[in-house]
Amino acid sequence: MLLREAKQYLPLIKILQTALLILTGITGFISARGSEVSADILAGLFGSLFMIISGSTILNMVYDRDIDARMQRTVKRPLPSGKLETFEVFAAGIVMSCIGFSWALALSPLYAMIIFFGLFTDVVVYTMWLKRRTPWSIVWGGISGGMPILAGRALAIGQIDKIGILLAISILLWIPTHIMTFNMKYLEDYKRAGIPTFPSRYGFQATRWTIALSSFGAAIAIGIGSFALGLSGGLLWILAGLSIGIFALALLSLIQPSERINFGLFKFASLYMIGAMILLIIGT
Repeated sequence: MLLREAKQYLPLIKILQTALLILTGITGFISARGSEVSADILAGLFGSLFMIISGSTILNMVYDRDIDARMQRTVKRPLPSGKLETFEVFAAGIVMSCIGFSWALALSPLYAMIIFFGLFTDVVVYTMWLKRRTPWSIVWGGISGGMPILAGRALAIGQIDKIGILLAISILLWIPTHIMTFNMKYLEDYKRAGIPTFPSRYGFQATRWTIALSSFGAAIAIGIGSFALGLSGGLLWILAGLSIGIFALALLSLIQPSERINFGLFKFASLYMIGAMILLIIGT
């Protein structure tokens, strides 16, 4: 019974998205510490990020359960389908967020402040305030997505530095590739739910341009950050090859737009970000 209910929570925490954000946090930490990494602090970083990111995602699911019930893509999620009770899920989100923040506070007040800012921006500013009002809400969603890597680096060096900000900007610029691709693919779903999106407000071509430019920007920010961190020539060449791939797909999405190419760019952008994080970990 307990195992079955635990499985119902997996869609609520968006495990792949959570794993990627945790990876960015670990990357931020290791980019400053290199091989001088304490296993205890690394475990604390992983655990606190998992709890607070999962908690914020669950709280978003609670608030958006009425939207999810109107969208074919999300109608089978545990809350709109009635598989889990709303109060029970809300309580789990609060508890996980509090545990994550308390754990973070024990590691470093600055680190805790940054990830709390990420949670507040994601749940209150993005989801509760702006998501149903303006397509530009994704900017704030992107800012919250950049907080784990900034927090990880701040935990390592005890301050916010230019490289940490640059790495956070790369995540911010990566977010539109994810969200806007789904906006185009499931446009009717979003309209039915009453959510303003870039495709519905500005059209598909303007959305493709935004995706392409943000992909360019993310790759450039990662490249500059990697160079500033002193990555070796071989790793920089690998990163450059990945960057050329994302540039080519972004251009192709403008020249020959199609759903297949859009999703190709979306998938490659995710692999690009994972690859970039692994290269940063190896190189530093």
